[in-house]
Amino acid sequence: MARIKLIVLLALVSHGIHAQTDTLPPINKKRLRNFVIGAAVGYGATLVTLNQLWYSDAEKQAFHFFNDNGEWNQIDKLGHFYSSFYFSYGFSKALQGCNVPERKSDLIGAITGFAVLVPIEVFDGYSSAYGASSGDLLADAAGAVFYLGQKRLWKEIRIYPKFSFHRTDYAALRSDILGDGLSEELLKDYNGQTYWLSIDMDKFFMRFPKWLNLGVGYGAEGMVYARSHQNIEAGFDPPYRQYYFTLDFDLTAIKSRSKVVKTLIFLGNMIKLPSPTIEFSSQGTRFYAFYF
Repeated sequence: MARIKLIVLLALVSHGIHAQTDTLPPINKKRLRNFVIGAAVGYGATLVTLNQLWYSDAEKQAFHFFNDNGEWNQIDKLGHFYSSFYFSYGFSKALQGCNVPERKSDLIGAITGFAVLVPIEVFDGYSSAYGASSGDLLADAAGAVFYLGQKRLWKEIRIYPKFSFHRTDYAALRSDILGDGLSEELLKDYNGQTYWLSIDMDKFFMRFPKWLNLGVGYGAEGMVYARSHQNIEAGFDPPYRQYYFTLDFDLTAIKSRSKVVKTLIFLGNMIKLPSPTIEFSSQGTRFYAFYF
């Protein structure tokens, strides 16, 4: 929840101050200072809130790592990748809005996009209920590199990570872990989460419609417990992975001068909208007229 709130905040700030110009004027030091102070205060408040809500009930112990790379079929790792990418994107846009050169903004944005997620691993590392995860840190770094790499290679974003969610019956089986109610399930029920890479095809093939993308997705289902053997020992079927191929919509093809509309486009393009999709898994091949 903390990561989602921060991404939305960055979207509002970055699109509120960002203006497209061919030649940037000198860095707006006042605007930059206000952004840095505002972001630091907001981030600090978020960390304090997160520590109280998420970690206050767990006992503290010496910092330690915990290998969770085999859990939840790595859906949680994709969440870290997704968050880091959009933190990098949002910070870069905000800095460009302060007239910081784009190349420098992208580098600072990517470093910051990774760095803002590191304290979560520190909290985990001191908590007896969790433990810092090297896999999470690697996923955080990968998301930042995926953003910066595209900007260095193409000077633009051509492949967008996206997210979709649908409610499942698994949450009711372990509501304390998988969530109780839509807001909790959205974050905790990995069975309903799908992560996508939406490819902006017209950037590669000029005759492709600007509003239409092709996408690939990954999800998993049957995860009542974190690991496959735990599901089997509890009498459930083993979890299985799901792979998707889909048509997607590129909302950035919508042009507007309105800051509000631009912000809505930015936020909307983080989500994979319902569209025709093919699923491939060990359970067979399925076609959905509209998958979300």
